[in-house]
Amino acid sequence: MAMAYPKLYNVLSFYLATIIAISQILISILPYLNPITLLITLADALLSLYLRSCGLCPCTVELDDQTTMNFWVANSRRSNKTALVMLHGYGGNSKWQFIHQVGLLSQSFYLYIPDLLFFGKSYTNRLERTEVFQAKCVAEGLKRLGVERFAVYSISYGGYVAYWLAEMYPELVEKVVVVSCGVGMTEEQKREQINKVGSNALNLLVPESAHDLRLLVNLTMHKPGPSKWVPDIFLHGFINVTYKQHRKEKLELAEHLLRKKADIDLPILTQETLIIWGDKDDVFPVYLAYQLQRQLGPKSKVEIIKDTGHAVNMDSPISLNALITSFVLGYS
Repeated sequence: MAMAYPKLYNVLSFYLATIIAISQILISILPYLNPITLLITLADALLSLYLRSCGLCPCTVELDDQTTMNFWVANSRRSNKTALVMLHGYGGNSKWQFIHQVGLLSQSFYLYIPDLLFFGKSYTNRLERTEVFQAKCVAEGLKRLGVERFAVYSISYGGYVAYWLAEMYPELVEKVVVVSCGVGMTEEQKREQINKVGSNALNLLVPESAHDLRLLVNLTMHKPGPSKWVPDIFLHGFINVTYKQHRKEKLELAEHLLRKKADIDLPILTQETLIIWGDKDDVFPVYLAYQLQRQLGPKSKVEIIKDTGHAVNMDSPISLNALITSFVLGYS
């Protein structure tokens, strides 16, 4: 009989969380008149419920009187699972970017998934727009959550944050996974890639129109699938829900990344590092993976996933999940 109580508690907790989430949805959508925006808002809320079903719960951490970070964190830590921090890139908040990974990875790891500053519910009134500041905020948030050691998996923009997180806090970071990230690019390489994208690089990173978002999908995904048939009205709704808030600050983050000088003396990480790339990456060419490996030395290795673009998490999530799990847990 006693065994039934924890199960009953879990069921009641889930349904209570569902009722609360639906109530929050109804309150949040009242100001909107656009039915498509309402639909995307509902989808975003359903993603929250999905993360809850994977054993995660949202947690807001007040770092100081000016900075707040939102995390999705493991509900309980009753076994010896490794803590895995997941750092997203541009392209919406962490829920949308890791939708194909949370379910499987949560079976092997305690997951900690922050929304980086100006994404999701994370925000600061401070003027810093650097990856170093993002890394400091992530580290401070994790410390306040009681996370003492962890591995970090990062993709694209999140890779810049993860690199400095590992460099500045080696006592916290055990292993590093960097996916599709241009960290270590030379000034010439950066100019070449920006010229390929064109003068609208900022609009692609923070799209304002359906046209821009469609270009972003085509650029980052080798297998866009059904997304290429999505009507513009739905893309506008997605932009309103995921990009419109803090648009100015997101642009400032992107401007800093595009305009800052290349790191000539990029520090060498002390952690074992796995570098993962798609062989069809049109944002950061695959040779950058091997360039970063040469920079990091023998404690790093490269894995290339075939028929995969920049958005490895969308194009090949099963292969990506397997590589992350085997590397972090030390499987052969």
